[in-house]
Amino acid sequence: MEHRWYAIQTTSGHENKVRSLVQRKIDQDPRESAVRPIRQALVPTQEVVEIKNGKKVTVERKLFPGYVLVEMDMNQETLHVINSIQGVIKFVGQERLPQPLRPDEVNRLLGIAEEVEEQAPVEEIPFLVGQAVAITEGPFTDFNGTVEEVMPDKGKVRVSVSLFGRPTSVELDYLQLKAY
Repeated sequence: MEHRWYAIQTTSGHENKVRSLVQRKIDQDPRESAVRPIRQALVPTQEVVEIKNGKKVTVERKLFPGYVLVEMDMNQETLHVINSIQGVIKFVGQERLPQPLRPDEVNRLLGIAEEVEEQAPVEEIPFLVGQAVAITEGPFTDFNGTVEEVMPDKGKVRVSVSLFGRPTSVELDYLQLKAY
């Protein structure tokens, strides 16, 4: 038995439900865990910081919405078990043949999941270069400008504002801005 990782396309928004239904099938299998054809299922996620109501909130975001990863030995039995689960659309692959994920892809995905637990969440800055913004706080309140650079590692945005008719770059926290 060779266990490999496969991606399953699911109904959007039902990834966790499909994962728990696969886990239930695994738990119901009377065989020892070493010889079970389906080992585990997971939904790759990452913690990110978003702005909600003007406050930084850490949320868990799915890396691949609409997909669940399953580690299993591919055979007719496991193919039937997974395809019979409510919410599963199909296996990812070519011409009805499920395609296993490459080991480097799996290591990268599992590595991301492990790194997320160790490092601080990534801040998601909701501004793009060239976007028009209004400054809402600080010494430049009520000024308008254009985003020149987004610095997610610092949580800052460089904005070009017009001071005395000349463009001036100002580095601001992204909480001090609002989009037009």
